[in-house]
Amino acid sequence: MNIVARFANDESGATAIEYGLIAALIAVGIIAAATTLGGSLSGLFSNISTKLNTVVVPG
Repeated sequence: MNIVARFANDESGATAIEYGLIAALIAVGIIAAATTLGGSLSGLFSNISTKLNTVVVPG
């Protein structure tokens, strides 16, 4: 009976799961931010490239 009581009161697994969920949510946030920032940077560099190509005429 003592083993069952200790097992029922053990919350270390629940704590590990909570930390895992927090880490997963942080990772999702970082991925979303990087995706958004990457798209913005891509558009910015495309715009700069287009302007440089119109200003600097090869020749």
